[in-house]
Amino acid sequence: MKLVTYVKDGENRPGAIVKRDGREAIVDLLAADAPLPSSIRALLEAGPLALQKAETAAEEATDLLEMSAIKLAAPIPNPDKILCIGLNYADHAAESGQPLPDYPIVFSKYSNTVIGSGDAIVLPKVTDQVDYEAELGFVIGKRARHVSEADALEYVAGYLNVNDVSARDYQTRTSQWTMGKSFDTFAPMGPALVTADELPDPHNLAIRLWIGDDTLQDSSTSQLIFSVPQLLADISEVMSFEPGDNV
Repeated sequence: MKLVTYVKDGENRPGAIVKRDGREAIVDLLAADAPLPSSIRALLEAGPLALQKAETAAEEATDLLEMSAIKLAAPIPNPDKILCIGLNYADHAAESGQPLPDYPIVFSKYSNTVIGSGDAIVLPKVTDQVDYEAELGFVIGKRARHVSEADALEYVAGYLNVNDVSARDYQTRTSQWTMGKSFDTFAPMGPALVTADELPDPHNLAIRLWIGDDTLQDSSTSQLIFSVPQLLADISEVMSFEPGDNV
């Protein structure tokens, strides 16, 4: 299932992308089944039965919204945590001449950075070194603490596209990257949260970024140095994850 948050009358509403007659459209999950939670984050918090109910509602819905008429927000516009992993692709490390890290390099972004697919990234007036990094993100589906690698994927609700935008001059001013990563609009996400059942292997996915006809990144999650289970196991030794948290 592809879960989305879309904007209607100035308010965010939970939806799902469905394909009918070869075309994608959006189902308003509240209109399809009013007892469902009122946000994607709340839907994850409600657990597997709520997700199954949402999937059934999406499959059976006949009242569809045209994609072209919809403004999408980020799938989860207000995550409590956004944890990012620096230098986690072997090919990127090789290109930059840096050794492979022994441990995950973890830094944070915040909800002020989150925007939806198609929203404009605001270029700050204080820097001319804004850079892009297409990333695979994963979203936590249930509370996770001291998770083993073997069990880690049970805690992953799904996956989404993320652009880890950076101001490189601010990033490299100190050994801490937070300032360079946390400008408003510096974390475009989406358009959809693809549930984990549709991507049983997150480590064999293409990662590409392009502007117009120019391909700027072309890699694969097979290049990940630390896998999704490794990251979840390592970080959950330090902190608790809650539904809707992003890595």
